Amino acid sequence: MSRSERLLDLLNVLRRHRRPVSGQVLADEMGVSLRTLYRDIASLQAQGATIEGEAGVGYVLKPGFMLPPLMFTPEEIEALVLGSRWVADRADPRMRDAALAALGRISAVLPPDLRDEMETSALLVVPGAPFPADQVDPGLLRKAIRAERRLRLCYRDEAGAASERVVWPFALAFFDRVRLLIAWCELRGDFRSFRTDRIVEAEVMEARYPARRQALMKTWREAHERSRSSEGC
Repeated sequence: MSRSERLLDLLNVLRRHRRPVSGQVLADEMGVSLRTLYRDIASLQAQGATIEGEAGVGYVLKPGFMLPPLMFTPEEIEALVLGSRWVADRADPRMRDAALAALGRISAVLPPDLRDEMETSALLVVPGAPFPADQVDPGLLRKAIRAERRLRLCYRDEAGAASERVVWPFALAFFDRVRLLIAWCELRGDFRSFRTDRIVEAEVMEARYPARRQALMKTWREAHERSRSSEGC
C-alpha cells in the first residue's frame, strides 16, 4: 500500500469514529505501528485535516475536510456516476439538477485519466416508467425532513378519500414507480407512509416535532424488522 493510500484509509477510519479514539486502536485498525500512525496523523494535519487530540488522549476528525478527488478509485468514480445517473432519471427535477451539477463539479477537478473514466463509464441507468406527477414540491418535503418540522398534509388515499394529517416526516423512499414520505402520523399514533403523488397540499409548520429524525428512523427500522420477522414465522 502506498503512503497516499494509507493516509486516505486513515481518514476513512477517523470518519467512522465520531468520538475520540486512541492512537493504539487506530494503529491496530490500520495495521501499522503506533509510531507510523503518529507520523501519518501529523501529515494529515499539515495538509489541512482538523484532527484534534494528542498521544495518550485520543483523536477525532472534525467535519469539513474534503478529500482530493484524485484520491478516488475507478470503482468509486463508477459508483458516483451510476448513483447520479439514477437520481437524474428517477428523482424530481431539483434533485436531478443537483445530481448533474455535482457530477460536473467533480469532473472539473479530476485528473485527466479519472475524468476519462467518468465520461466513458459503461454503467447505464435504463429509463423507467415516469413517476405520477406530484402536486406538492418534493423540495418542501425534504426541507421539513432536514429541519425536523411538523407537516400539515391534505392526503387522498387510493379510493380518493381525503384526510387532514399532521405528521413528523423523517425519510423519503424512492421506488421504481412511486416515492413515499415516511413519517409518524399524529392522527394514527403510528408510523405511516404517504405516496407523494397523493399529497394534495403540504404546509411546513413552525413547531419542531418532539423527537430527533435519527431516533425516529431507528425506531421505524426496528418496527419494520420485527414486522418482517413475524411474517416469516
